[in-house]
Amino acid sequence: MSQIWQGKLEKIDDYRWRIPTSYKPGMKVPGLIYASESLISSILNDRAPEQVANVAFLPGIVKYSLAMPDIHWGYGFSIGGVAATDPERNGVISPGGVGYDINCGVRLIRSDLTLEDVKSKLQDLVNSLFNNIPCGVGSTGDIRVSDREEEQILAKGAGWAVKKGYGVKEDLEHTEDMGCMEGADPSKVSDRAYERGRRQAGTLGAGNHFLEVQIVDEIYDERIANIYGLFKGQITLMIHSGSRGFGHQVCDDYVKSMAYTLNKYHINVPDRQLACAPIDSPEGKAYLGAMRCAANYAWANRQCLMYLTREIFEKVFNKSWNSLGLHLVYDVAHNIAKMERHKVNGEEKVLCVHRKGATRAFPPGHKDIPEDYRDAGQPVIIPGDMGSYSYVLAGAQGAMEETFSSTCHGAGRCMSRSAAIKKCQGRHIDKELFNKSGIIVRAKGRSTLAEESPEAYKDITEVVDVVHGAGISKRVARMKPLGVVKG
Repeated sequence: MSQIWQGKLEKIDDYRWRIPTSYKPGMKVPGLIYASESLISSILNDRAPEQVANVAFLPGIVKYSLAMPDIHWGYGFSIGGVAATDPERNGVISPGGVGYDINCGVRLIRSDLTLEDVKSKLQDLVNSLFNNIPCGVGSTGDIRVSDREEEQILAKGAGWAVKKGYGVKEDLEHTEDMGCMEGADPSKVSDRAYERGRRQAGTLGAGNHFLEVQIVDEIYDERIANIYGLFKGQITLMIHSGSRGFGHQVCDDYVKSMAYTLNKYHINVPDRQLACAPIDSPEGKAYLGAMRCAANYAWANRQCLMYLTREIFEKVFNKSWNSLGLHLVYDVAHNIAKMERHKVNGEEKVLCVHRKGATRAFPPGHKDIPEDYRDAGQPVIIPGDMGSYSYVLAGAQGAMEETFSSTCHGAGRCMSRSAAIKKCQGRHIDKELFNKSGIIVRAKGRSTLAEESPEAYKDITEVVDVVHGAGISKRVARMKPLGVVKG
């Protein structure tokens, strides 16, 4: 994968690059990559464009096989890949187009606190978050459920957590899909997935998952920032986690079973990791039912994590979370497939939109945006690596017209995990970050810090500049990290 991709790439403008259908016989649509001149070189080195071309073989795919500027090599689809398929044209659903960490996502919590309020308590706060929020590989939490309750989580998502007292109704209103996908079918989930999910609600996990205390250091759009409740100098909190072992097992189960559907439905794809089934087939419906369960599990998980975080803030500051202004700005999903209405050649159609390492970005006025945000567009939350900025953007009309209302989801890796560990051998990344930037980092294992070291990621500012410049989302605010908790 280190070899430079040699395929045909046509520059359209400063932000768009096309892979023509002539590159590979069998491509049904062109590939379209969003990137700057400087980002495209690292993208070609990763060879992820080959996966963009392969996705263009999927039955029923419409318009383009898309890739965001944070694109890098993944399973089947590149991470940063977006594709929409039309059920009326034998469109398919592919587990590789969602990924293993189903509904990995980010929620941003605002506060009424400023740096002056937290400066003297920051170390205490980060230590308390690290010591009291379960994190790390295979971590389990205190929120344990019976088989029957687990079914409720899968069916009701974040609504289950709120009903149990782990949040308030307003949290759901600022969560994508109100924190619950309709059509979840717990009967399509394996016993092994149930077993893995039983003790992981309210756990952060490992890898690129994190909990971060931040400060808003730049406002780009005052009007939209006000609507979202953000201001310069404000303390915010970001939670990045997903469906944990439950979602991983769901993906694993269906990747294996769907390998047999290619022959059954006479589907020809250049990579068996793109195993798929028609959306309306028994296999397609089963996967969608199970995937929605995992998505709902992830929303419940992040809701529980926010509840635990609020409790810790209450103890550290000796005030209620409400009086500290710890309200949810928004929660977005990354790895997910959804049935959405979009226009294709002027005709509105219901499409299955795969977003793998991409964020939904509905424009102002869209009916699925919370009413209080509708004039601004959907909040888009883009985390950077633990040593750099994170951003809040707003969905823009360009995304609706070009990308099935999708934008980037983060910085995107430019180095594999094994390469990052090798490069960071003998280093103390936590000490480096503290000495260089004053960022307090707590992690379960040193290998996690090496895997997630800042040099393993693309420049987040460059990635955001591309989606802003291309008009598929709009810069609103920037945050920098003060304290980070990793698994």
